[in-house]
Amino acid sequence: MPSQVEIVEVSPRDGLQNEATLVSTDQKVELINRAIAAGAKRIEVTSFVNPKRVPQMADAEAVLAALPRGNGVSYIGLAMNGRGFDRALAAGVTEVNYVLVASDTFSQRNNGAPTLETLTGWAEVASAARAAKMPTSITIGASFGCPFEGEVPVARVVEVARRAAEHGVDEIALADTIGVASPADVVERFRAVAEALPGIRLRAHFHNTRNTGIANAYAAVMAGVGVLDSSLGGIGGCPFAPAATGNIPTEDLVYMLHRMKIGTGIDLAGAIDAASWLEGIIGRRNPAMLGRAGIFPPMAKAAE
Repeated sequence: MPSQVEIVEVSPRDGLQNEATLVSTDQKVELINRAIAAGAKRIEVTSFVNPKRVPQMADAEAVLAALPRGNGVSYIGLAMNGRGFDRALAAGVTEVNYVLVASDTFSQRNNGAPTLETLTGWAEVASAARAAKMPTSITIGASFGCPFEGEVPVARVVEVARRAAEHGVDEIALADTIGVASPADVVERFRAVAEALPGIRLRAHFHNTRNTGIANAYAAVMAGVGVLDSSLGGIGGCPFAPAATGNIPTEDLVYMLHRMKIGTGIDLAGAIDAASWLEGIIGRRNPAMLGRAGIFPPMAKAAE
């Protein structure tokens, strides 16, 4: 049982990108500041993609320009090609996350090119990131299943991870983009990647489409994964994946980990407050459960 798990807060990017309501730059900055106040130290703040494809992220540079600095918080920008990386670097991100997809069909829909072609793009970005001394991570989408091709073989995920690592990367995330994984799948795939790439830092990214997200997060932790993505309120989804729903909720995940005596650095009350504020911004109830049920034991009794 680990004593600590790192949480990467993704609501400003993966959370908001699938919302019908366009959230203003000021509101995005407020969301990020509320996440920081709740203890988040790594935050995926935006993506540098074509605004015609993802209009919710059209203000990426403006968001970065408005964020506080010198607070020990790492601001992650997502890029999907060399142009996106150049924009992220110029905007002042702390680290860059590059997206690959394990299946060719979904890669074509999501990235505009098949997987091997996007790996070529990653080689260029990895070289530029090293020159800029910028930390990098790779997220491998559809690592547990593809909405167009169905099952994705474990060997395919390992192959993509290995090819990405050949160019140098600090962290690799396996993403259940459409929420089809089971805990057994999680253990199998993370162990396979860990065996193929010993010593690589691994991260897990789960969507709760079929209500297995928290169970999968538990399985990842038990399999030795030390970094988990989550989104305040459980909002989010991929615009290019049919029927995609939200990420695992930060507050629900942190509650489980804290009950397991695993530290996260996240203040639960602050996370619940931030998620409640976010409901007013997007105009609907969040799917997260903790804000409805409350922390146990109640805060007053816990303080006694």
